[in-house]
Amino acid sequence: MRIDRDLTAASVVPLLLLLLEREDSYGYQIIQRIKASSQHQWTWSEGMLYPVLHRLEQRELIESYRREATTGRKRKYYRLTQRGRVELERLRKQWEVVQKTLSNLGFSAPSSAGKEDVPHGCGEQHRCLEDGDSDEEPPLS
Repeated sequence: MRIDRDLTAASVVPLLLLLLEREDSYGYQIIQRIKASSQHQWTWSEGMLYPVLHRLEQRELIESYRREATTGRKRKYYRLTQRGRVELERLRKQWEVVQKTLSNLGFSAPSSAGKEDVPHGCGEQHRCLEDGDSDEEPPLS
């Protein structure tokens, strides 16, 4: 299923802030987590993600730093700032109103989401990686 462009645009910032609230991540890792969390129904591209990360960094909602991965490769990680935490709380309140309004109008998911709907590999840290998926970027050809 392809997620509508407008819906993606409206949800990308809260999703990024939420992911970074849980743990610091690098770009490819964020893309993989969204893919796994959506059970492979929503795929973000690097071309969509990195400009948003850059804007969030300019607004000081997130900050980046370089860290060496277990492979020895240096990666650019992103983390939520205090200002980002405040913004995430503000967005949570707005999403609550949107969700309640949709629900009140009878717009709901076909099936209620429960723990059984969470993809395999989504533990307390919400890593949401499927068997065989890796946090590592694919090798460059």
